Amino acid sequence: MQPQTVTETTDKFHVQAKIAGGGISSWAGALSHGIARALVAFDPDYRSSLRKHGLLTRDAREKERKKPGLKRARKAPQYTKR
Repeated sequence: MQPQTVTETTDKFHVQAKIAGGGISSWAGALSHGIARALVAFDPDYRSSLRKHGLLTRDAREKERKKPGLKRARKAPQYTKR
């Protein structure tokens, strides 16, 4: 609801979305980003206010790849002295 609150368009649009993967917090961020992008597509004048509130910035974090010789991205096999 934050993008609609910032642009004061809460009663203008009804939002229905389908989101998969991640968790509850990721879903909220993805939905907020999607609504913000849709509002900018509808009216480019909303861009500055949404940008100021950080709603048009994508969360670029991704899963780190597995490295050779390790069990996961950073976890090494257990060290044995003998």
